[in-house]
Amino acid sequence: MNDAQQNFPEKLKACWHPVSYSIEIKKEKPLGTFLLDEALVIWRTSDGSVHAMRDICIHRGTALSLGWIKDDCLVCPYHAWEYNNKGACVFIPQAPDIDIPKKAKTPTYYCVEKYGLVWVALEKPLYQLPEIPEYNDKEWKFVNTGPFDWKSASSRQLENFTDLGHFPWVHPGLLGDPKRPEVPECKVMVKDRVLHYEIVRPEATNTEDFPVFANDDIVKPERRSVYELHLPYTIVLRLGWGGAKGMLYLFVSQPISQNESRGYCIIGRNYNLDEADTVLQNFEQVIFDQDKRIVESQRPRQVPFDLTEELHLKFDTVAMHYRRAMKRHNLDY
Repeated sequence: MNDAQQNFPEKLKACWHPVSYSIEIKKEKPLGTFLLDEALVIWRTSDGSVHAMRDICIHRGTALSLGWIKDDCLVCPYHAWEYNNKGACVFIPQAPDIDIPKKAKTPTYYCVEKYGLVWVALEKPLYQLPEIPEYNDKEWKFVNTGPFDWKSASSRQLENFTDLGHFPWVHPGLLGDPKRPEVPECKVMVKDRVLHYEIVRPEATNTEDFPVFANDDIVKPERRSVYELHLPYTIVLRLGWGGAKGMLYLFVSQPISQNESRGYCIIGRNYNLDEADTVLQNFEQVIFDQDKRIVESQRPRQVPFDLTEELHLKFDTVAMHYRRAMKRHNLDY
């Protein structure tokens, strides 16, 4: 086991995690990132396929992500050793005629591309990605927002997304109203590693700066939010206002390290399709910036999965179910 990963549970390494938006991975340049403290390089071959490898050249430990792509191989920037998509070194320019040592390779990881994201699992994945049929529906348009880099664990970033009690105070006028601080009751149903729940609550009409929700023609707008929380760090949220118009959020957090995360938020809707993407992007930037200041202040930076370590009230039911489920599936740390 790599020393950097020793504090992470094995099952967490066998989950799919996002490492970039698809559009960030160009055919001509690799991208370096971290997942569970492991340095990764993500890159494309000429057929468009994405690949994930440990971001290290076996020769002198250089980051391969600083190199370039040549003939469907990743080239180390230090001595130009070439690695194929299986992680094997196939050419050493300083010794072109030798038999390349078997040790001349770097580990590769499971890698797929779906919903506009590149996903990686460090070990054979145990779970499937969520099903989102709307993503391939031509009646829907999807917009990437973020990514959002926080100095907090993915568990904190994820749990903040499920927390409705903070809306009136952290997002007044945008997602909540201080005059209506109560959180409606909800029943959480747990099926294997997915938490299902829904919330019905009144909401304010759109602001002039951010006309993002389909509630302007409703006298007393009421939002129905239907959640799927897929352990460990993925949420699929469907919003409706009683009519045909709908909105979908895919939020997923990349656990960069124990105390660092990157959130990806992809928003789909079947209305206002001609509206500029920047309206949603700017809206979410405001929301996530408001959240970031709060969540980065939380201690410990990881969610304490032992329920006795923090105080929980009835409106914290989702957080309590999430923490219990993470412990039950051995995904906590």
